[in-house]
Amino acid sequence: MFKRLLAAAFLIAACGFVPVAGPARAQDATAAPFDADLQRLSEILGTLHYLRGICGANEGAKWRTEMQALINAETPSGERRARMIAGFNRGYNGFQQTYRSCTPAANIAIRRYIEEGARISRDLTARYAN
Repeated sequence: MFKRLLAAAFLIAACGFVPVAGPARAQDATAAPFDADLQRLSEILGTLHYLRGICGANEGAKWRTEMQALINAETPSGERRARMIAGFNRGYNGFQQTYRSCTPAANIAIRRYIEEGARISRDLTARYAN
C-alpha cells in the first residue's frame, strides 16, 4: 500500500507543484507520522486542479485523478480521509476565490506549487520508503 503512495508521490513530483500551508491540527490515534505532508500534498493537488484549468492546460481531471490515486494508495479511513479531501477542497476553493482568469501571478503560483509538491514527494519517499 505504501509503495502505491510513493508511486503516486513520484508521479506528482514528476508533474510538479506548490501548496498553501494551513494551521496544524491535532492528530487522531490512527494518524500516520506523514499525515501533515499528505494534507499539504492534497492542498497542492486541489490548487493545481483549479489553476491549471483556468490557465488553459487542457488537462481535464488530471489533478483530481492524482488526488484519487493518492487516496487509493494510502487507503485512509474516517478522519484521515476527511482531512485529505478537505485539503484538496481548501486548495481548490482558496484559489477559486482569488483568481477568475489566468494571470502571471497564477502561473508563478503553479510553478511554486509544483516545486513544493515535488519536494514533499521526495521527502516522503526518502523518509518512509522501504
